[in-house]
Amino acid sequence: MTQSQHTFLFVGTYTRTTSEGIYVYRMDNSTGVLERVAVTGGIKNPTFLALSPDNSHLYAVAEINEHGGRSSGAVYSYSISPDSGELAYVNQQSTGGPGPCHLTVDATGAHVIVANYQGGSICVLPIRNDGSLGEISEFIQHEGSSVNPRRQEEPHAHSVNLDPNNRFIYAPDLGMDKVMIYQLDLDSGNLVANKPAFVQVAPGAGPRHFAFHPNGTRAYVLNEIGNTVTAFNWDPGSGSLEEFQTVTTLPTEFSKTSHTADLHIHPNGRFLYGSNRGHDSIAIFEIDPDTGGLTLRRWASTQGRTPRNIAIDPSGQFMLAANQDSDSIFTFRINDETGMLITTGSVTEVPMPVCIKFLA
Repeated sequence: MTQSQHTFLFVGTYTRTTSEGIYVYRMDNSTGVLERVAVTGGIKNPTFLALSPDNSHLYAVAEINEHGGRSSGAVYSYSISPDSGELAYVNQQSTGGPGPCHLTVDATGAHVIVANYQGGSICVLPIRNDGSLGEISEFIQHEGSSVNPRRQEEPHAHSVNLDPNNRFIYAPDLGMDKVMIYQLDLDSGNLVANKPAFVQVAPGAGPRHFAFHPNGTRAYVLNEIGNTVTAFNWDPGSGSLEEFQTVTTLPTEFSKTSHTADLHIHPNGRFLYGSNRGHDSIAIFEIDPDTGGLTLRRWASTQGRTPRNIAIDPSGQFMLAANQDSDSIFTFRINDETGMLITTGSVTEVPMPVCIKFLA
């Protein structure tokens, strides 16, 4: 199989059962079938992954609560073999707070930004010329709570997201029911609170993951506790978000416990997908091309339990759903005219998969 016939992808996992770490797969671009290439160990709970802009390095959080004798998680750097996709360890650094759950790399490849869920904080780490990580250049502790006494007694930063212009960072905080907004100084790696500094979502919603629409004027946040998606008008000049719609991700007749996890927008900008853990499905929304409004069209079963991350391959042909509690990744083919997900019959066994990242 030549390079043009396949795409490499990386799978982050929880290592608390049988997982060995980060798994490398090769996807057949015509069928969507996955073939395991390698696994990289030596890291505990590499749950979320991010790639450098040039695809030369992979960065992974270690979702742990103690590192180097202090209350902190860690982030690891790996170089990527362009031929085999295999990973080679470079170095690791503290994230300054416990339970890191999400990270991203800025478009210049100079900084890694991390969200610490348990610590309710975010941090920035510089990337050196060789792809290794320097010590924290910025650390911000969130302060606040919200209405759910069990889940929102304190801040819980749940993701960090850069805008398409590489200027603003949006950090949904589940514990505060806010999406915090920062400006990133690319020279120093420091963060400055934006004006406005945040946007509030509905009490008890629990904002989690975030996505920008390709048209550059809309953004969406997936609310974990409320099982909703909130749509915003986005001003790329001021960084402000203005809510104009919130819709459910679940059928009205569903009465069991479920929590959302991940959302992605199809590259054609016509469809938004959100995963439901409990209902064990992917909600499929159509996006109005004029208003950005969402219409829920249907649900697709992920054929497993607790779908965490979902991922669309670079061509927009396939969607992969990581079923954490049934140790599987289920592959769908995407109908780019209707947005519907078509089962391919391809199921890949992976222990406790959490995050999927395609090498573009």
